[in-house]
Amino acid sequence: MRSYEAEVRDSLDDWKRKITRNPTMVKTWTKSAQSRLNSYIPDKVHQTIGGAVRQMIETTLNGSRYMTKNAPVQGESLEEREKRVDRAIVSYKRTASLEGAGTGAGGILLGMSDFPMLLAIKMRYLFTTATLYGYEPNSLEERLFLLHIFQMAFSSSHAQHETLARIERWDEFLAEFGDDLTTERAIDWVTFQLEYRDFIDVPKTLQLIPGFGLFVGATINYQLLELLGQTAKQCYRVRWFKEEA
Repeated sequence: MRSYEAEVRDSLDDWKRKITRNPTMVKTWTKSAQSRLNSYIPDKVHQTIGGAVRQMIETTLNGSRYMTKNAPVQGESLEEREKRVDRAIVSYKRTASLEGAGTGAGGILLGMSDFPMLLAIKMRYLFTTATLYGYEPNSLEERLFLLHIFQMAFSSSHAQHETLARIERWDEFLAEFGDDLTTERAIDWVTFQLEYRDFIDVPKTLQLIPGFGLFVGATINYQLLELLGQTAKQCYRVRWFKEEA
């Protein structure tokens, strides 16, 4: 009988292959169309939006640290940790789905509040997952890792390739900044917000339609948390096996 870690390694390898595989024609066309649209928007506007997204995410990160009071889990096997992680994913998906249904049912005004509320749920989930894998999410280094997981989950294929490369050499990536490590230096916020916005733009627009938005909000939020949860597992698996080597 194969060990749990052997099966996880196979799953991780499959995930990496999917990430590094060339994007489909539809994805390439969609990203190209979105890029052309973005090119018509002045750089100053992108900078302003990027700054706003950064402020919102950093505010959420700083708030999440007070909502996650559990100490990092120590002394458990990967299998034991991931049983906890799977239970957390189920719980947060349910929370996100209920939130999406509530804001989606309210039409445009209430639907617009879904963005920061869903962002807070995502960040709280990432903080919880970090502790389950044995990391302290309140440190700058770990919060940067959470942002890379976030970017890995909600980005185009090209951005995912670059993010995976940084995650696979995480310690070396951090060392490049020395004592000057900051979120401003380690994260390209303009690219971050463009990738995230392009990823969720269409489904979140549909959520603003009165009546129809209830179903869309519940379903999309559920799927977004599922995607984030599975991406987080694979990213922490990369670190787990790297540190075991």
